[in-house]
Amino acid sequence: MTKIIIVGCNGRMGRMITELLMDDSLDAVAVAGVDILNNRDTFYPVFTDITDCDIDADVIIDVSSANGVEKRLDYAVDKQLPVVLCSTGLSDEQLKYVTEASHKVAVLKSANMSLGINLLMKLVKEAAAKLADNGFDIEIVEKHHNQKLDAPSGTALALADSVNEATGDRYEYVFDRSKVRQKRDKKELGISAVRGGTIVGDHDVIFAGTDEVITLSHMAYSRAVFANGAITAARFLNGKGAGYYDMADVLM
Repeated sequence: MTKIIIVGCNGRMGRMITELLMDDSLDAVAVAGVDILNNRDTFYPVFTDITDCDIDADVIIDVSSANGVEKRLDYAVDKQLPVVLCSTGLSDEQLKYVTEASHKVAVLKSANMSLGINLLMKLVKEAAAKLADNGFDIEIVEKHHNQKLDAPSGTALALADSVNEATGDRYEYVFDRSKVRQKRDKKELGISAVRGGTIVGDHDVIFAGTDEVITLSHMAYSRAVFANGAITAARFLNGKGAGYYDMADVLM
């Protein structure tokens, strides 16, 4: 049984993970939570400061915001607890901090915990490798709910990185064309963000050629797909040594 501390336990994802972990068949259990707002009744203790958490655990699932990620990683290193890091919108300096922490403890970071999204990344690589040299322009459109703070989404950037990985880093990411009146450059990769309603997460990767368009899409209808992925990742990470992991390692 994998014992899990949920950081951000009172947020949308944290609540979903908590709900799923009530199912004994998952072979995992939530033993503590951390959240700046301790305003919910849970079956585990909740701490407003992670440094106050003294509960024995095997893995941390961090679904909190980018703010304060360094402190949470320091705690994980100090306690030697592997971390499933789901926070998005990390700065370059924070990403460097994550890498440094992975030299001391197991860290699994993924822009998206969904099995489908991670398969989509693989398909995008294959498509980009075939189509980029045949005159296809590539654009990414992502849609999320109106409460999402960062734009574009971490998943959209990860999909863009998949394209660049398959094509020798030839593309420059373009997030806004409204102030520039010029034709699209062949080395542009446009990334557009839509925010509205309760959209859980939609991602389209568009390959637009002459007289034909191929679109690879993923639509999430519930946060349960991400929560299940995070729990699966936590079970995978239990007992792992220091290192930087991602969902591709889980799916192998």
